[in-house]
Amino acid sequence: MFRPCIDLHQGKVKQIVGGSLGVGRGGPRTNFVSDRPASWYARLYRNDGLEGGHVILLGPGNEAVAREALGAYPGGLQVGGGMTPENAEAFLEAGASRIIMTSWLFEGDHFRRERLVEISRRIGRERLVVDLSCRKVGDGYRVTSNRWRTITSLELTRENLDDIGEHCAEFLVHAADIEGLCLGVDFRLVELLSRISPLPVTYAGGARRLDDLRQVRERGAGRVDLTIGSALDIFGGQGVRYADAVAFNRSLRLPSPACSPYDVR
Repeated sequence: MFRPCIDLHQGKVKQIVGGSLGVGRGGPRTNFVSDRPASWYARLYRNDGLEGGHVILLGPGNEAVAREALGAYPGGLQVGGGMTPENAEAFLEAGASRIIMTSWLFEGDHFRRERLVEISRRIGRERLVVDLSCRKVGDGYRVTSNRWRTITSLELTRENLDDIGEHCAEFLVHAADIEGLCLGVDFRLVELLSRISPLPVTYAGGARRLDDLRQVRERGAGRVDLTIGSALDIFGGQGVRYADAVAFNRSLRLPSPACSPYDVR
């Protein structure tokens, strides 16, 4: 299934090369900056019946814009990026369907399981998504934190995912090595996630053509969804038409929207 996204940087909807965030003095490598507000994209996804998309706050200065997007599609979007127990409930009240937890769950390169238990109890397991975005290390994958710059000691294994999965409803996994580069999906990672994850997974990173949706569905055994960012035409890309991604979801007999893909008011 296609899952939409809204990435926010300095108050704007952007598509950036994820691994470049916070690296160097020139700012992140930017693929696209939208002249439309985040709320426009939220209404677009709402009108097309797309569920389970995520709003990601890439650094400070995005909180108000994120709330506008959540208000335009209440209950239809997850939110992540800088989430803590202190602000999670406020974002849920603003309309987020779920909270995506990332760096707060780590201290340095160490996974703090007690923090996972704390936030799960505080907001409820069904409203929590754990971000397990990762990089290749040797023959496996290790979870990253701190804007994907810190490679943690947490490995993507069945045992670890089973343990974490007891306290959340879903996983979000960016392939940090290729995020924003449109170099092709890491199907090895997709297949691994389909085998070891006890929960639904949304994968992001490298998607560049419509057929990636079909391949992720097949090679992920129907257990892995795909987010497409920089390749999408609504984000300045040339590889995938948004209308075709919506049509793919409709072909899976998902609920049909009442509006055309670009009829946003």
